[in-house]
Amino acid sequence: MTLAVALTLGAIVGVLLGLLGGGGSILAVPALVYGLGLDIEQAIPISLIVIGAASAVGAVPKLRAHRIEWRLAGIFAAAGIPATFVGSAVGRLLPQPVVLVGFAAVMIVAGVRMLADRDSIGTSCRASDSGINWRRCVSRSIPAGFAVGFLTGLFGVGGGFLIIPALVLMLGVEMPIAVGTSLVIIVANSAAGLLSHLSGASIDWSITGIFAGTAITGSLLAGHFGTGVDTGRLQRWFAYLVFTVATYILVDATILH
Repeated sequence: MTLAVALTLGAIVGVLLGLLGGGGSILAVPALVYGLGLDIEQAIPISLIVIGAASAVGAVPKLRAHRIEWRLAGIFAAAGIPATFVGSAVGRLLPQPVVLVGFAAVMIVAGVRMLADRDSIGTSCRASDSGINWRRCVSRSIPAGFAVGFLTGLFGVGGGFLIIPALVLMLGVEMPIAVGTSLVIIVANSAAGLLSHLSGASIDWSITGIFAGTAITGSLLAGHFGTGVDTGRLQRWFAYLVFTVATYILVDATILH
């Protein structure tokens, strides 16, 4: 029964990943905690495996199309990888209800970002139309990279809902480049976050394999066959679903516990 639930939930998360990009992974931890009954300490590393693997698969076509800004990805990863260890260390000190309340807050921020206008591009970090002013960008990228890495280690989220706005609005990166760059950053942070959690976690590898395998398969199928879907409308409805799940987590963590 548990494996069947893992199969179903993994497929749902994968389809959302394929249709919406990295934002779909925000439901991985709630699915593992409430759908499969895992502790948050078990759910986070499994979520990181799913997010990292799915992002790596999604980054391949971006790599072939040269839609990755490698220097920015390197700056974000250099700041974010140490931060994942800090986040995981903080998480081990907090009781599960506190971590879940924090995760619900992150979900609400993600939902708000999904409803926000993503078409505007910032210019504050661009020297001209020909490129990026790296002197100004580095000072903005390091704090953003650290914050994303910290959240990855603490909650097991990829942080694409924060990385993409930072790249587009703060650094003036065009959306197609920002998406590809974000996927590379998520892969690096997820790998570091997984390493930081392996020592203190008991991972059910059968559930992990089924959940991750169906999520990646669902993501690939949805990405291939879902090109005609109105992603704008779907993203709005998904944001409302995220708000609903976040509300349930808050009630469960603060009232039912």
